[in-house]
Amino acid sequence: MTRRPFVRLPTDGRMLDILSLGRLGPSGRFTPAQIEQIQRTVRRVPEVMVKVTGGGTKAGAVAAHFAYISRKGELTIETDEGDRIAVRDAQKALIRDWHLELSTGQYRAPRDGRVTARKAKLVHNIVFSMPSPTPPDKVLSAARKFAREKFALQHRYAMVLHTDQQHPHVHMVVKAESEVGQRLHIDKAMLRTWREDFARLMREQGIAANATPRAVRGRNKGKTRDAIFRAQQRGASNAVRERVTAVAKQLVQTGSFNDPARNKLLDTRKAVVGSWLQIAEKLDLQGEITLAADVRYFARHLPPVMTDAEALAVELAQHLRSRQTEPTDRRNRGIERAR
Repeated sequence: MTRRPFVRLPTDGRMLDILSLGRLGPSGRFTPAQIEQIQRTVRRVPEVMVKVTGGGTKAGAVAAHFAYISRKGELTIETDEGDRIAVRDAQKALIRDWHLELSTGQYRAPRDGRVTARKAKLVHNIVFSMPSPTPPDKVLSAARKFAREKFALQHRYAMVLHTDQQHPHVHMVVKAESEVGQRLHIDKAMLRTWREDFARLMREQGIAANATPRAVRGRNKGKTRDAIFRAQQRGASNAVRERVTAVAKQLVQTGSFNDPARNKLLDTRKAVVGSWLQIAEKLDLQGEITLAADVRYFARHLPPVMTDAEALAVELAQHLRSRQTEPTDRRNRGIERAR
């Protein structure tokens, strides 16, 4: 008989599944944890950010990343063994101690008809962040506890706190292969769980923090300009240029922009709003009158629906308008500099 893998499902109601909550039966009652989650969401408690930013496939790339996050030795790196290192020689010693060259994943055979095998990540680069004015030491403490819970005695890791931007954040480097040869595979479900866990750890630090999907909050993706910049950085500028050109062409020809993907987003928004209103009705039945009113207000004041291409069109239109209102002599100077 084949044994099924053991999967532990969350029983504390910590994750807000807006659609399933809206479908609770007539006698269904929200748990205290679910009510707290609803409160945090509709009252717009700051959202945590947990993001995988890449990972080196060669020891040299890992060393370069350590140099980057330590600001070339100006910032202290904290390791899983409690050591604090800064100088480049100590960083190199740390990498040698991780024995990245022994990671079996980099020696796997080609698959899917490939001539050569795809290079496996030696490490995962992860960022944990909170909006300003969260105290940076609280972010570091939560990230440190997160690492102990998830990786201690399994995957080697190291971290650095950054405070040079508006949002304090921790860069964490995690060895992809464990001490017993098991690889860490990070998918969307794992990232969602990680966000919830990091938010919980921030609350344990006394900091209001939440972790819900963007669609539940009616939020679009990050700024298009940032996405374009990142695409250029990773060598995808041709695809980005084609996308920008297509949007700009439609703007010039018609004076407006229509994205076919908008209908799908509208359907999602309709489902989200409907579920929030069902939640409000059930909160009324449960005696949570004030929270029900907050939910209805939240559902009816979600941000406008906007696709990525529409956001890009808005930015392009704003740019074109600013160019049209820019003084002629300044535009001419810009043209001369570009020649």
